[in-house]
Amino acid sequence: MSTQSSTVINLGTAPQQPVRSKSLWEKALYRIRQDRLTMIALTILVVLTLLAIFAPTISSGIFGVNHYTVNARNTYQPIGTPGHVLGTDELGRDHMARLLYAGRVSLGIGFSAAVLSLAIGIILGMLTGYFGGWFDDFMIWFITTLNSIPGIPLLLIINALLSPSPVTLVFVLAILGWTGTMRLVRGETFALREREFVVAARALGASSLRIMFIHILPNIISLVIITLAISIGALILTESALSYLGFGISTSEAPSWGNMLSGGLELVRSTSSRHLVIFPGMMIATTVLCLYIIGDGLRDAFDPKLSD
Repeated sequence: MSTQSSTVINLGTAPQQPVRSKSLWEKALYRIRQDRLTMIALTILVVLTLLAIFAPTISSGIFGVNHYTVNARNTYQPIGTPGHVLGTDELGRDHMARLLYAGRVSLGIGFSAAVLSLAIGIILGMLTGYFGGWFDDFMIWFITTLNSIPGIPLLLIINALLSPSPVTLVFVLAILGWTGTMRLVRGETFALREREFVVAARALGASSLRIMFIHILPNIISLVIITLAISIGALILTESALSYLGFGISTSEAPSWGNMLSGGLELVRSTSSRHLVIFPGMMIATTVLCLYIIGDGLRDAFDPKLSD
């Protein structure tokens, strides 16, 4: 008697593939895309930045005007004047062209000074937080002493001595603006330097430099991005305040939203050219508001306590 083997085919459902969990960055990008207010602010900021970058093309190529041509017979023209969409200033210069070029200066100072101060704060913050000891004590003493000096008077003294250009002002603002970032990065580095992955990297022979920039920095980069967005807005306001007080970038050096606002305030008392004040003020307020909204949205997006 022979037995016949039969093959049993399982027609059941196939095993499901494991679902990969989303990373912090993927969750943050999803939350940002769902945050309508942050997306609107980001869009406005991108538009303002593109207008500043392409200021020569827009003013000269499209409207046929520039920001430095003086016309004494065409001063204080109102909004809507043929050939001058936003009117002219006290020297007959096109106000729209000057606004576009001023955006290059104000946004350039804000972005450049924020990135430079952020780099200084990250490096010193990781060094003090990782090594501690006498270097940490010295840096805490130094930034406490520096922060005890009122910021605006200190900037006024430095600017009066240096008579700043845009490049000089970037370095001055960066050198005086890194302390907050350094404190934040120092505290995060303190918390991370004894974590398991750092201890394991140290046990495997990784150098201190590699641990700081390969293992610690990626874990604080979200906080760095949030700080960057808020710092840019604060530095634009600082430049505007200095220009309003007469210690910022001079109008002969380059137009900025700050010195345009300062000059417009002096002229509006003797003339009816309110547009010389309204539009620079709108640019400053809109840019800073958008940056603060973006910073607040980024903080919510990178918050690990929030659920999807």
